[in-house]
Amino acid sequence: MPSLIQLSYALKLSELRHFGQAAEACGVTQPTLSQQLQKLEDEIGLILFDRTKKPILATPEGALYLKQARQLLVEHERLDALARQVRSRDQYSGQFKLAVIPTVAKDLLPLMIGRFSKQYPRVTLFIEETKTDRIIEQLALDQIDGAILATPLPVQDLHVVPLYYESFFAYFSPGHVLAKKSHVKKEDLDASELWMLQDGHCFKDQVLQFCSLKKSGNSDSPVSPAQGNVFFQSGSLDTLRSLVRLHQGFTLLPELMVSSLPKREVDEQVRPFKRPAPAREVSLVYRRGHWKLNLLKAIQTAVEQSLPSGMARRPGKDIQVFEVC
Repeated sequence: MPSLIQLSYALKLSELRHFGQAAEACGVTQPTLSQQLQKLEDEIGLILFDRTKKPILATPEGALYLKQARQLLVEHERLDALARQVRSRDQYSGQFKLAVIPTVAKDLLPLMIGRFSKQYPRVTLFIEETKTDRIIEQLALDQIDGAILATPLPVQDLHVVPLYYESFFAYFSPGHVLAKKSHVKKEDLDASELWMLQDGHCFKDQVLQFCSLKKSGNSDSPVSPAQGNVFFQSGSLDTLRSLVRLHQGFTLLPELMVSSLPKREVDEQVRPFKRPAPAREVSLVYRRGHWKLNLLKAIQTAVEQSLPSGMARRPGKDIQVFEVC
């Protein structure tokens, strides 16, 4: 009968597709990893990996076997977690792996981490900042327990708990003509002045939907130049904010980020959109049937208690929620 250790080695190799990296991730030497995998294959009578491929690739039979092995390890982790919880008699204990998209992590995590740590001292919370596509992959592979990201998502087998609804605001360069308005409409905006995030950020997809723009065929350049002949896409809203502040043009910022800006900067450069304003739904997402429901509830509570009082908790007629492509 294969051991759980052998199965975990095989799954790590399937994930990383490199013997050296998999051995390092498992905390063993490469010869040890190779030896254990060979024993596993000999015992079950299957070749799990095509070692002639670079990077390593699971065989068709191996892929089926590893899919079932992953489920077995997940169930074993569930049993182990249940035993620890019963022993401790504390429903809020154990480990939880949480992924958060970058445009949410920057402003939400500083608000909720301290509260969560104080309220749930027996929970070890591992947080990773990553993009939506990668989060969906990690959820499917049970590499994380849950995620906070923009929804709705066109993905099956996920449970979605909306946390809040976040409006978008226009952020203009100092002295911009549109900054003289109390509210702006999307028809007021000139796409040639727009600074935006790089591809892969769901916030960019939602901005493009709102502005009725299409993605560029060249992922290395934005839809149009925001500064003369300079084409630039950033992975950070803070970088876009700095560029707009020091040059010309505008960008869009989420409400939680705007709430953390200095009042003078908001008064001079930030303008709301006419209703219904563009907005996004931010949710706690996890796979159906997850057993750490108590810890998921703890995260939900910590987030909701940390939000500014004016943040919308339900969709309303004054906002237009954009989906994630």
